[in-house]
Amino acid sequence: MKSLSPEEVSSFGSNLILGNTYHLYLRPGHKLIEKAGGLHSFMNWSGSLLTDSGGYQVFSLSKLNNISDEGVEFRSHLDGSSHYFTPEFSMEIQRSLGSDIIMAFDECPMGKADYSIVEAAVNRTSRWAKQCADYLSESNPLFDWDQTFFPIVQGSVFEDLRKQSAEQLLPFAGCGMAVGGLAVGEEKGAMFDMLDLMDSELPKDQPRYLMGVGRPSDLVRSVRSGMDMFDCVLPTRNARNGQVFTSAGVLNLMNEQYKDDFTPVDADCSCSLCKDYSRAYIRHLFNVNEILGHRLATIHNLTYYQTLMSRMRKEIEQDNFGIWSENILNEMSGYKGM
Repeated sequence: MKSLSPEEVSSFGSNLILGNTYHLYLRPGHKLIEKAGGLHSFMNWSGSLLTDSGGYQVFSLSKLNNISDEGVEFRSHLDGSSHYFTPEFSMEIQRSLGSDIIMAFDECPMGKADYSIVEAAVNRTSRWAKQCADYLSESNPLFDWDQTFFPIVQGSVFEDLRKQSAEQLLPFAGCGMAVGGLAVGEEKGAMFDMLDLMDSELPKDQPRYLMGVGRPSDLVRSVRSGMDMFDCVLPTRNARNGQVFTSAGVLNLMNEQYKDDFTPVDADCSCSLCKDYSRAYIRHLFNVNEILGHRLATIHNLTYYQTLMSRMRKEIEQDNFGIWSENILNEMSGYKGM
């Protein structure tokens, strides 16, 4: 979390954070982190850690890579140096990082990719999942805790390929499964159709992790489809650009209209930004490029997201989630950016 300490992130109610295998491999290097005692020790994080596999970079850095059945050759976005990831090497890196949840090495095609391309990616992802699982079964964790393996279902918006992927990956799902390859350019309705399909295909007694989603309304709608876990850069990236999520929609605090607005950002929020500072002051911080503005906006957005997730858990426990989620989705639909 840029500008925040692990202790601050934990104080907002976060007990699981994500580390990026690709970036940690490039800097500072997985062997250095292993030498430090793993990523928990290296960054002083006492909660749980999930690391992605580097597979998403196959998608997001597509202009810098070359994919084959054996793995991915790519060039660093930092200096152009050449590197090669295989499923086994991704597992080796994640062993060194010491994450609690290890993600399978997968291929994530573009949201509007042709059927043949997606089919090839599904088959490759299944083969790679077996290679990952084999590597983990033949190697031991490097630290004094177990590491859980999540396979990643692919298939884009093709129902038969989604079913095929889920079926092929079920043997590798001991404690959870992820749904990847959504929110990557496909229509929003198609994404939710795939989630409704996955609700009937994935194990009911294991957490379902929807990767790369999303906006507040997307989270609520996805929980309605049986998803449990999410990751997304949206709350922190948007915060650094002056955009905050509130009970009245998204506010862009850099807009002129907040120049002399001395009200709280969100009267319904109890974070330090909303308790102690006005919209006008936060706008001033962004206008003079003061890092405090980034910090306070990030604190607020993380608080908003954690509060939303906590509320969903409460409504589920009280057997009231169906009614509550319909009401909150109707409310959010009236606000741009939610």
